[in-house]
Amino acid sequence: MFSTVVSIATKSGMPKRTLGTLAMAFALTGCVSANAGSDGRYATPIGNAPVINNETPYSNALRCLANHVPVGGATTRIAVGNIRDYTGKSEADGTGMKVTQGASLMAMSALGRAGVPLVERYDTAISELEMKYANNKLIGDAVEGEYRKIYAGEIRGSDYYLVGGITELNFNIQSGGLNAGFAEGGDMGAAANASASSYVMNIGLDLRLVNSRTLEVVDYVSYQKQIVGREIKAGVFDFFGGNLFSLGVGSSAQEPIQLAVRAVVERAVLKLLVPLYGVNPSDCARFPDNKDPMGQIDYRQANPGAKAKPASGQRVAQAQAPAPAAKENDPYAYYAEPVFNSGSLRGGSY
Repeated sequence: MFSTVVSIATKSGMPKRTLGTLAMAFALTGCVSANAGSDGRYATPIGNAPVINNETPYSNALRCLANHVPVGGATTRIAVGNIRDYTGKSEADGTGMKVTQGASLMAMSALGRAGVPLVERYDTAISELEMKYANNKLIGDAVEGEYRKIYAGEIRGSDYYLVGGITELNFNIQSGGLNAGFAEGGDMGAAANASASSYVMNIGLDLRLVNSRTLEVVDYVSYQKQIVGREIKAGVFDFFGGNLFSLGVGSSAQEPIQLAVRAVVERAVLKLLVPLYGVNPSDCARFPDNKDPMGQIDYRQANPGAKAKPASGQRVAQAQAPAPAAKENDPYAYYAEPVFNSGSLRGGSY
């Protein structure tokens, strides 16, 4: 086919430069074979990075918290609801949303790292269908001819559930750059330029922890994380024998937006679990290089008048989901007090 195209192009009087371009294009297309190899592939994918854990600076603290979460039938169970993207921002080319739609899944993974007993409420379609089939005596188990029975109280309930959403995505909170150039005198002189730029954006998350029995909002979190990006470029232009030569290099990088969402979710989950399970936060405040501007996680015992935290390595008795009248046993009663200091609109800490 290539020889046919070259023959036609030559008869049409195309210049040699055009013929050379066609030759290079067809040479490149020849790199992909139409015949699969013995391994069943046309081409071998590039890259060999292995699968690794999806970590944030708060993952180790969550794993530490797992050592303090009690086990047993009476342990507080948590369900995760829909943590939606409320920013409403999508890609300009219509390829999708700018922010992950899987924040609920990130929260489940964070709770799992912390060893928290979870009950499924996010996607129960399979269980509901199985129950429907079992109710119609259509599902059989190990014994032939026997059908699955449905027993009252078989499904575990939740004590609390986690809901909320990604509420902020702010671009270009601050940006800056530098551009410099140099050119020699004369029409054939060399020239060079260089530029560097950076920008800051942020995402925000609001979560709330709800008592499944009373529907009381017992705790809430409103966090934000800033994201930085940078770009560096440099170029050189020169004339040799009347020909223009151009050389450009550059690099750009941006902190992953979706990883920033995961980090905010994990920090929020850590903050919500500390008072729920009565953990001394200093036991698990293991943040790399102490780079957590909020410092120690605030903690007060169920009795708002109590001053002492649990001793290091100790855990206070866990309070089970309280009835509305039992406010004194609510591990979140202290949130009614003005315990937080107001910070700045952006970058503040408490």
